[in-house]
Amino acid sequence: MHGLNKEQKTIKLIPMKTIINTSYLKVIKTPIITGIFVLIVSSLTAQDTTQPIVPAVKKISYVKNTFDGNYIIDNQTVMVPIKGTFEFDIQHRFGTIENGWKDLAGLYASANMLLGFSYVPVKDLQLGFGATNDRMQTTGNLKYSILKQTKNNKIPVSVTLFANTVMDTRKKNSALPIVNVQDRFSYFSQLIIARKVTEKLSLQVAPSLSYYNNVEAFYDVNNVIQPKTNNAHLAVSVAGKYVIADGLSIIANYDQPLTQHPMNNPNPNISIGLDMKTSGHDFQLFLGNYGYLLPQTNNVFNHNDFNKSQFTIGFNISRLWNF
Repeated sequence: MHGLNKEQKTIKLIPMKTIINTSYLKVIKTPIITGIFVLIVSSLTAQDTTQPIVPAVKKISYVKNTFDGNYIIDNQTVMVPIKGTFEFDIQHRFGTIENGWKDLAGLYASANMLLGFSYVPVKDLQLGFGATNDRMQTTGNLKYSILKQTKNNKIPVSVTLFANTVMDTRKKNSALPIVNVQDRFSYFSQLIIARKVTEKLSLQVAPSLSYYNNVEAFYDVNNVIQPKTNNAHLAVSVAGKYVIADGLSIIANYDQPLTQHPMNNPNPNISIGLDMKTSGHDFQLFLGNYGYLLPQTNNVFNHNDFNKSQFTIGFNISRLWNF
């Protein structure tokens, strides 16, 4: 220190923190805070991207147009129209063709006709009403789709339940098996199982139960009343459709009675025809053994024998509206 003067000796060292200007601190602090904020946001974003991705639920795709309408000749199909569909049906069966030109293949013979209405108030449920000149019968019915065939075959078949209640409204007389009001009623239920095999071929099988509250009877040799038929009757129907052109299909149906009755056992039915479909109409023309219009009447009382050429010409016309 010998080379320093007095004034120089009094100079003190200034601490480093006083050298750094406050403005410099602000400059330094700003990028640090910004960096910390960026790190926090990046971290949160990274956490969001690690959340598990919920896979999209695939919509079930059902097979369409297994059959073209509600009817396949004398039986119901597995189909139930879409919600809001109103349908008007005309069904007609002429007499048997066995007499040939004498009655113009049954066209001049006595015929049966049914007029029917149906509506689909909710999805997969159809309600209907009809009346036929045969035995002056009126009917109320329902049809409900239980299962639908899917395109991926997880559900391989469509299943539909059909049931009706029929009332015989003829005036009571001694020739009719009608004593009480309940004697006028009969019932029919059918489980319809169908599969669209290819774009052209559809098949269905339908076991059924018919039931009459009262049946015709006779007095045996001991003067005891014996029923001519059972109250309950089991049957099975097999039907199919094959598309031959746009809007045109070949349709066929076979009905086999299963129950054996004391007498008057019904004959099976075999029928074949054409189905012509447009956007709002379905028209079927066919030849078969059944001559009635209600399923329980056909199943229990059909006595037309195809071995004797006792076929009838028939047609079904359906007109649909959507509301």
